[in-house]
Amino acid sequence: MSTRFLHHFFEPKTIAVFGASEKPESLGGLVLRNIQEGGFKGTIWAVNLRGYAQVFGETCVSHVNDLPEVPDLAVICSPIEGVPQLIKQLGAFGVKAAVVLSGGAHLDREKGSKGSIRERMLKAARASGIRLLGPECMGVIVPGKKLNASYASQPVQAGRVAYLGQSGMLANAMIDWAAGRDVGFSHLITVGDSVDVLLPDLIDYVNQFSPAQAILLHLERVNDAQHFMTALRDASRNRLVVAIKSGRTTASDISGMPPTPGIANRDKVFDAAFSRAGVVRVNDSDELIDALETLSRMKPLKGDRLAVVSNGLGPAMLAIDKLISAGGKLAEFAVDTQHALNKGQVDISKPGENPVDLGGNATPQRFVEALEIVAADPNVDAVLVVHAPTRLAPSMETARALIENRKKFRRNLLTSWMGLKEALNARHECNVAGIPTYISPEKAVKAFMHMVDYQRVQLLLQEIPPSLPFSTSADIRAQCRTLITSAKEQGRQTLTHSETAKVLEAYGIPTATSVYVHTEEQARDAAKRIDGPKALKVVHEGNCWPYRYRKHPHKISAGLLQDLETPEDVAEGVTRLGEKVREKFPEYQVHEYCLQPMQRGKHSMQICAGITRDPVFGPLIVFGIGGYKVNILADRQVALPPLNMSLAADVVGRTHAASLLREHSAEPQRDINRLCQLLVKLSQMSSDLTELRGLEINPLLLNRDGTVAVDFAMDLGTPARFAIMPYPEELREWVTLKNGWQVEVRPIRAEDAPLITNFHRQLSEESIRFRYFHNKSDLSQRDLSMLSHINYDRQMAFIAEHQRDDGSKEMLGVVRVFNDPDNIRTEFSVIIRDDLQGLGIGSLLMKKMINYCRSIGTLEMIGKIMVDNHPMRALMKHLGFKCRYNMDEQVIDAVMRLNEPESEWQRHRLESMPD
Repeated sequence: MSTRFLHHFFEPKTIAVFGASEKPESLGGLVLRNIQEGGFKGTIWAVNLRGYAQVFGETCVSHVNDLPEVPDLAVICSPIEGVPQLIKQLGAFGVKAAVVLSGGAHLDREKGSKGSIRERMLKAARASGIRLLGPECMGVIVPGKKLNASYASQPVQAGRVAYLGQSGMLANAMIDWAAGRDVGFSHLITVGDSVDVLLPDLIDYVNQFSPAQAILLHLERVNDAQHFMTALRDASRNRLVVAIKSGRTTASDISGMPPTPGIANRDKVFDAAFSRAGVVRVNDSDELIDALETLSRMKPLKGDRLAVVSNGLGPAMLAIDKLISAGGKLAEFAVDTQHALNKGQVDISKPGENPVDLGGNATPQRFVEALEIVAADPNVDAVLVVHAPTRLAPSMETARALIENRKKFRRNLLTSWMGLKEALNARHECNVAGIPTYISPEKAVKAFMHMVDYQRVQLLLQEIPPSLPFSTSADIRAQCRTLITSAKEQGRQTLTHSETAKVLEAYGIPTATSVYVHTEEQARDAAKRIDGPKALKVVHEGNCWPYRYRKHPHKISAGLLQDLETPEDVAEGVTRLGEKVREKFPEYQVHEYCLQPMQRGKHSMQICAGITRDPVFGPLIVFGIGGYKVNILADRQVALPPLNMSLAADVVGRTHAASLLREHSAEPQRDINRLCQLLVKLSQMSSDLTELRGLEINPLLLNRDGTVAVDFAMDLGTPARFAIMPYPEELREWVTLKNGWQVEVRPIRAEDAPLITNFHRQLSEESIRFRYFHNKSDLSQRDLSMLSHINYDRQMAFIAEHQRDDGSKEMLGVVRVFNDPDNIRTEFSVIIRDDLQGLGIGSLLMKKMINYCRSIGTLEMIGKIMVDNHPMRALMKHLGFKCRYNMDEQVIDAVMRLNEPESEWQRHRLESMPD
């Protein structure tokens, strides 16, 4: 899984098509004709066991070994049963890439001890290092390289959009839609049911090597969430990514994945993943092209305020209804704009207000005048023109007037030409001119909201978060892990109520005052120490599981008694609950009874928060309104950990809970901050305690005094694999420098951006040139985001941090590595502050990084050093790197072997030159 050898798919000089013939129904023949008609400039061979002399004018041979030379790309259209053996032959012949269009219904059917077709294909590919795309893929289309090795139904126009998908038929439809909208592609690829090259590999390749400005992504399923999220987050930092997913409902989901506890519809998880990756998600195929058109043609928004200019109030109101229901904002005009609109008597329905109704007699010139006024308003972020054709303002003439005067409009412009016959030409004119245009006001508003969402997720992707409000110590982590280990040793898959309370308290989440008892006597004595009405809950093996909702949760089956007044009531309650459990659930053992004072008053809001685990994306943070109706309230939001305060605020802000707080709380921001801190603590808990499978706190009460967890449950599982690797706390260590300073060496985190800024200001021009190979006096917001927001599964950065006497911290040096997706090679860079060189910081950081890369199985570490960087060259020699002069780049290549290959495919990857 990497970009290794993928250039053979997209830039071949020679192609061999297997299974090609001139029969009308021949898939190979169709592919060969597409290659010819696409204008491919290289050599083409056909391979067919029937031994034709030629196929459509191209030389044909019978077997792989009969080919006159090794083809860059093999396109396999022959029967699927023989494909594993063919792949073996191709690998032995030296072919590096093969596209498998063949398929069938029995790819996973076992054939004796040999395994399934899919398993045998992958085994044959791994033996030789050949890369496989398919089976059941559509092929590869790169219009800019005159390559169409596919069964596409028509030619594809070259452009700056890459389409990567999992369905060949949807890709064929996309080609037709794009042709009608004058959209071209840089790459168009579907992976089908691929066994080797997966969608994240293609995302990585396009991100690194393609001229594409945007990526259209179609998903049916995700196999490796970590690989997928890493590739997607990297890509969305550099170009627009728009995604659509099929299988959103239970009826259309063919993944076969079990449900995610606590989440009724797993599609919410994909919403969270796309949002976290900075990707715009659309819901239907038509919307995909609309979103692409809008986002690729408009300047970035500064806000989410829309103004509407129309020649009728009815069409404008349709747009406003859609805007408000989608969560958008209608711009409120500034005083100067209101005066200008009133003075010119431009608006006939609601003078000076938004929307601006020009009336049915509005001429094209009147549209231009109104747009000049509205687009100059500082309270407006974009303007939507809604036009219905009239005799005084035909659609075509109005469109041309807007196009001729577009430079006068200071804001993004969207247009909706209503109608079909006359409006069609107006839409075409705007499309050619690069002005986004839509067939209805509702579609235009939907496209505008895609821009708003894109700005939101991109800001979250690159935002520098405030310092974390909470961090754990090694003692806290050890204490909680001991509880978990003890429960597992006893054969339990859950923690008891009292054990869960200890974990929550350890992570700074307050729990309700509770006394845990086992007998009537203990309950009677404990009740004497608690004033007022009391609640008693029986804790048994059946109710320690999170997210197990009942149709009637208020009934005694929930194991709860409320408003117990006297110690005798409490003692009797223990007897009643114990008998009820033995009667209804004889298989369950009672662990304990939890006695609490009744939690009433203080105008508390009930919240549900916790952790769950998805079968693909791993641990998730859940949050929403709480109480026993939580399973039917559509308020639950989902987020991928790790979370910081900015990400937590985005999650909380999208819930009804936040709306209620903004409306009714005396200090809404204080309460929202408390909820954000709660989510950050839950995120830290999920990262630290990887065997924690699920945690539900319901209800958690929020009031003027803070938060308190009243009821909760936790279950355990195997160690989790995260979609986004959390901060590696275990890699932190303290060392003493030669000058006596105590220094912490730790992985970098997003909150370190201010440290990086101050560190960069203290570097000399020469140090900056040695690090970046050019002068870089200042770091932009984007630079800081790239340097501090790293994917720990593919990158690592260790910083040396020193605390000054006044308590402030400073950064002394940093070492970074960037791994390839296969973890074969990693490229390093290191830089130390000029005034601190000679203290051994560079050697300290490099040794830390070498040990880390060796421990995760990386095979080779490489770095590029400027020829005149003599101190770095000396350090590399001291550390044992092999240094050689690179004539092509005129630098020194420093190389160190860290581990030996454990398999043939690793050896093939290592022996190949880096792409």
